[in-house]
Amino acid sequence: MTPSTLMPRWPVPALNVPLLGGERFVLGAQPGERFDLIVFYRGLHCPICAKYLMELERLVPEFHQRGVQVLALSSDGEERARAMAEKVQAKALRFGHSLSLRSARQWGLYISTSRGKTSIGIDEPELFSEPGVFIVRPDGTLYYGSTQTMPFARPAFQDLLGAIDFAIAKDYPARGEYTGSL
Repeated sequence: MTPSTLMPRWPVPALNVPLLGGERFVLGAQPGERFDLIVFYRGLHCPICAKYLMELERLVPEFHQRGVQVLALSSDGEERARAMAEKVQAKALRFGHSLSLRSARQWGLYISTSRGKTSIGIDEPELFSEPGVFIVRPDGTLYYGSTQTMPFARPAFQDLLGAIDFAIAKDYPARGEYTGSL
């Protein structure tokens, strides 16, 4: 079975997940002024994810200044999500947890099977999703999406900030929306 294909300018799948701290994140219930940035990461077992999320933590205030809400999310349960938040010393970055793999697949994320302990000595879950980064408009439509089959070569958050600045300044539409015949 292949992942779903999300289409720019079309509604994204529902997202309703618990946050560390006991609240819930429901996409669209209280959207960011301009966008929501949803960063799906592999889980506590991934050292590349920790480094990536440390950079995101550093830049969360920059996203907030642009009217962008930020969420980091994985299929890890609450305990492992809390350990990741502690590892990246999260103060501004919100962490969701317990993403169902069915929901991950609806978002077009690739699913991997465990290979046991990682290089940092933490067991991979039996099944987990690979990374994805999505920018969603307040109306719930996809503005930007990127998925990976591996933990490597993810979109740089500094580049995304520049893209958001451009999109706001030029009222640039989501691209890749054409679905007609070729």
